[in-house]
Amino acid sequence: MLDVTRLRVLEAVARYGSVTAAARALNYAQPSVSHHLARLEAETGATLFQRAGRGIRLTDAGRTLAQRATEILGRLDAAENELAAQVGLRAGRVRLAAFPSALGTVVPAAAARLQELEPGIDLMLTEAEPPEALRMLRAGYVDVAVVFRHEHPQSAPAEADEVGTRGIPLLDEPVYLVTSRLGDAPPEAQPGADGPALTDYAAARWIAGCERCREHLLQQCEQAGFAPRIAFTTDDYVAVQALVAAGLGVTTLPGLALRAARHPGVRAEALPGARRQVAAHVYGAPPDPPAVSLLLEVLADASAADRPA
Repeated sequence: MLDVTRLRVLEAVARYGSVTAAARALNYAQPSVSHHLARLEAETGATLFQRAGRGIRLTDAGRTLAQRATEILGRLDAAENELAAQVGLRAGRVRLAAFPSALGTVVPAAAARLQELEPGIDLMLTEAEPPEALRMLRAGYVDVAVVFRHEHPQSAPAEADEVGTRGIPLLDEPVYLVTSRLGDAPPEAQPGADGPALTDYAAARWIAGCERCREHLLQQCEQAGFAPRIAFTTDDYVAVQALVAAGLGVTTLPGLALRAARHPGVRAEALPGARRQVAAHVYGAPPDPPAVSLLLEVLADASAADRPA
C-alpha cells in the first residue's frame, strides 16, 4: 500500500524540482523529505530518482508515479471537500473549468441560475481549453469540466484525457466558414444550396485557433483535397474575427464563438457536415455530490436556452 504522505513528498519534489524546494513548500526538514523518498523507493521496489550533480532527477518510473500521485492527491482533497460540505463543516463549493466561448455564453447564465437556486454555493470558475480542463478534472482541481470535441469520420470514440470521466451532452452545434464582408471572396466561391465549399478557399490565407480547432481545420481541408496555408494562429475568437474582417484571411468558428462575440465585418456560413459537441464532464460514477448535480442541471438548462430556434 502506497503511503499518502510519501506520495505528497514525491509530488512536491516533481513540482518544485528539488528536495530543498519541496521541503520548503511542505514545511518539512530536508532530511525528512529525503527519508520519505528513500522509503518510497523501498516500498515500490523501483528506482524513482537519479543523482544529478548536487540535486536529483526523476526517472521514467518516478515521473509516472508522480503523475499518478497528482491525480490521487487531487481526488483525496476533492473527497475531503465534498464530505465536509455534506456534513455542514463548510459552505458548499463547486469548481468549474470551461473553454472561453462557453465562459462567454452558457456558463454565465448557468452561474446566475445556480446563485438563484442555492445562494450558499460558492462557484469557482477557471478558463481552460479541453485537454487542460480534463487534466484538472482527473487531478481533482475542478469538479466539472466543460469541453468540446469535433466530429469527423476518423474520430475515436473517446479521447485519452476523457478516460475515467463521464460526459453529459450539452450542445451539438454547427461549425461556420467565416469570411470578410470586404468583397474579397474568390471568384469561384458561389453560394450553393448545400452551403459553402472549402475548396473555393484553397488558395486563401487561413487563420487557425486552438489546438483542437486547428486539428479539425486541417482534417476538413484534407478531406476537401488541399492543405490550408495558415498565416495566423490565435486562440482569441475576437481577434480571429478582427483579422478576417480586415481581409487578412478566412477561418472556421463554432456557433458558441460567434454568439459570444460577433464582428459586424464578417460573414458566417454553416459548413455542411461540420459539427462540434459540447459536454460537461465529471469524474467517476454517479451519484454526484449535490452541488455538482445542481451545476450540471443548470448547465443543461442554459445550453438548451442557448440553442438557436
